[in-house]
Amino acid sequence: MKAMLLAAGRGERMGALTARCPKPLLSVAGKPLLRHHLERMSQAGIREVVVNVSYLADQIDQYLQQQTDLPLSIQVSREAERLETGGGIHNALPLLGEAPFLLINSDVWSDYPLQQLPAKPDGMAHLILVSNPPHNPNGDFGLDGGKVMAQGEPRYTFSGISVLSPELFKGCEPGCFPLAPLLRQAMEQGTVHGEHYSGCWVDVGTPQRLQVVEQILQEQRQ
Repeated sequence: MKAMLLAAGRGERMGALTARCPKPLLSVAGKPLLRHHLERMSQAGIREVVVNVSYLADQIDQYLQQQTDLPLSIQVSREAERLETGGGIHNALPLLGEAPFLLINSDVWSDYPLQQLPAKPDGMAHLILVSNPPHNPNGDFGLDGGKVMAQGEPRYTFSGISVLSPELFKGCEPGCFPLAPLLRQAMEQGTVHGEHYSGCWVDVGTPQRLQVVEQILQEQRQ
């Protein structure tokens, strides 16, 4: 299974930290967030990774070229203008191929065991959902017996980790568009499944949450 890392965002909530450094290259526990993801993908048996880039793209591109110690084939999908999540994935489909692929937001951190993800999801997508954090108390989607729904209870937060079928983007035109409406449309058709993960997960969207991950990883080292 191939994988895609979403790394094109500006990271506005990081303030001065991302004025000259793209968010995926912010360091936590001694190495960039991007490196943490690449290592976990490699450990899970992933061998081909696509990374989309836009903001400070050259910095990420140069960093990726230096990661020769990992058994990964890494390709870059460049966006002259940021295409949002859906548009960015659609732009990268020629590199991802026709089989389902792992998708991870580069600005999350989790110890979810990637090797447990289904290589062939039952339907259009398999989403990893987590308990709602304080910054998203109402959640994103409902979950009922392994089926993810736009509405319904209990509600959970989308972790940014999923397996998607390229068929989800059938009929989409190139351009800038979000992923969520495509997922909701597929949910209405009953073709999105998922699971609730109760382990460690952090949306690394602010400097404070970056420090939370730093503390977690330091504690794990002790």
